[in-house]
Amino acid sequence: MNDAERPTLAAASGQYAGGDSGSGTVSGNRGLAIEEPLIFEQGSPEKTAVDLPPIPAHLSRLGGLAPRQSIGLPGLSEPEVVRHYLRLSQQNYGIDTGFFPLGSCTMKHNPRLNEKLARLPGLGDVHPLQPVATVQGALAVIFHCAAWLKALTGMPAVAMSPAAGAHGEMVGLMAIRAALEARGDARRRVIVPESAHGTNPASAVACGYAVEAVAADARGRVDPATLAERLGPDVAAVMLTNPNTCGLFETHIREIAAATHAAGAFFYCDGANFNAIVGRVRPADLGIDAMHINLHKTFSTPHGGGGPGSGPVVLSAALSPYAPVSIVIETPAGYRLIERADAEANASIGRIKGFHGQFGMFVRALAYMMSMGGDGLRQVASDAVLNANYILASLKETLTPAFEGPCMHEALFDDRCLAGTGVTTLDLAKALIDEGFHPMTVYFPLVVHGAMLVEPTETESKATLDQFIRVMRELVQRAHRSGAAPFHAAPRLAPRRRLDETTAARHPVLRWRPAANERSTKQPQSTR
Repeated sequence: MNDAERPTLAAASGQYAGGDSGSGTVSGNRGLAIEEPLIFEQGSPEKTAVDLPPIPAHLSRLGGLAPRQSIGLPGLSEPEVVRHYLRLSQQNYGIDTGFFPLGSCTMKHNPRLNEKLARLPGLGDVHPLQPVATVQGALAVIFHCAAWLKALTGMPAVAMSPAAGAHGEMVGLMAIRAALEARGDARRRVIVPESAHGTNPASAVACGYAVEAVAADARGRVDPATLAERLGPDVAAVMLTNPNTCGLFETHIREIAAATHAAGAFFYCDGANFNAIVGRVRPADLGIDAMHINLHKTFSTPHGGGGPGSGPVVLSAALSPYAPVSIVIETPAGYRLIERADAEANASIGRIKGFHGQFGMFVRALAYMMSMGGDGLRQVASDAVLNANYILASLKETLTPAFEGPCMHEALFDDRCLAGTGVTTLDLAKALIDEGFHPMTVYFPLVVHGAMLVEPTETESKATLDQFIRVMRELVQRAHRSGAAPFHAAPRLAPRRRLDETTAARHPVLRWRPAANERSTKQPQSTR
C-alpha cells in the first residue's frame, strides 16, 4: 500500500510526511523520530496479546442490543502497544518540551510539587459522595483555596464550583441577573469590548442578554467617554478584561467602573489575565463586582487538551448572596457543606455543576499559593510583565508592535513587518515549528491585523527568550531576503506537513476505514 492509499491520520488531516513524500528515508523515519501509523493499521482483530478462556454459555442481559459482529478492535502485543503510545507522546509538544509562547492562553510551568500533593492519599482518592465527616481535609483545601482567592482579590465571596473560565463568566452573569431580578430591574443589554475573548459575548447571550460591542481607542484601550455614551437604564453589565486582550492595562478602569455603577449596572471583569497583576492590584479596589479566575493561568494548574479547567468567580457584597452552591463554610465543629439553594442560601442561583468543583485543581492552586506566598505571587506578576516587555523591546525594530508603549504580560505585534514579502502571519508561525518552537497565538485579537500575540510568562529564562528573539529576527529578515517560497513549504521537519485547515474543518474525517476506496472523496489535502 503506497502513501497515497494509506488511510492514516495524515490522510485524514493533510500530507503524509513519511516514505517517499519528503522524509528521504525508506521507512519514513527521521533518525530517532519514528513514523507512527494509526494503531488500527498496526494490529488486527484476530490477534491478542493475552490468552483468554472461551466465553462460557450464558444468558445475555443486553436484549436486542447484543453485538451482531466484531467491533474491530486492533490486536497488538504489549511491546507494540507501549511503543505506539510512547511514539505518539514524542510527537506532542507541551510546556515540558520547550518554550510555549501562546498569548492569551498562558502556558506556564506546572511545578511538580503541586502534582505530588495532588496525588497524596486522602486527596487523590477521595470521593465526593463520602460523608462530610470523612473528608474534612478535602473541605479544608477548598476553604483555604477560597480564602487565598478572596484575599488576593479583596472580594468578600467566591464561587469555587465553575469548571472553567467561560463557565465562571456565565456564573458571574447569572449572579448579576439574579441581583437585577431581585430588585425588579429587567435590564437586557451587556456591553463588551470588541477585543474581548469570544466567550464573553457568548456567556452574555447564554444568560439571555443582547450584546453591544464597544471599540478600543488608538491606544488599544476602552475610551471611558465612548463607553459612557452606550450606558443606559437597559444595560445590565459591562464586561471588561483587565489587563486586556491586547496585553495592556485599562488605565481608565476605575472611571469606567464608576460610570457603570452610576447607570445602575454591574461591572464584570474577565480575570483571565490576573497573572499580570496578582499581588500588585486588588480587583475589588478597581470597582469590580464579579471576576472569574483561571487557575491554570494564574496559579499554575495544568492547561490544555480540553481540561481540566477551573474558573472560580469572586463576587462583591452586592452579588455574594447569589453565589451558586455548593459552599464550604467553617464552623466550631469543623467544615460543612451548603449544598442546596434554601435556608441560609435561599438567594443562591443554585447548583451549576455536579459536586464541588475541580478538586484536584484546588489542591494544585493552593500548593502553588502557599509555596509562593504573597510576596512570591507579587514577584510572579512582576517577572511575567518584565519578560513580555523584554520581548517587546528586543523585537520592536524587527517586528511591528500593534500599539505604542510598554505592555503587561504579553507582547502584541501585527503583520506590517512582513509587508511586500508574500509571507503571512500563518507562514511565519509554521516556520517557527521547524525551529522547534510552538507558534505564538496568531490572528487574535481580531482587532489587530495579522496579530502575533506572545506571552512568555514568568517561568522562562533570559536564555530561552534570547533564543526565541534571535529566531524571530532571522525569520523576518529571511522573509525579506528570500521571499515567500520557503515559508509556504513550512513546516518541513514536523511529523506532519502543512494542512489545509479550512477543508479539514469543513470536511473532517472522523472515522478510520480499512479500505482506501471506502474513504470520503472530500479528503483535506496539503495546501502546498
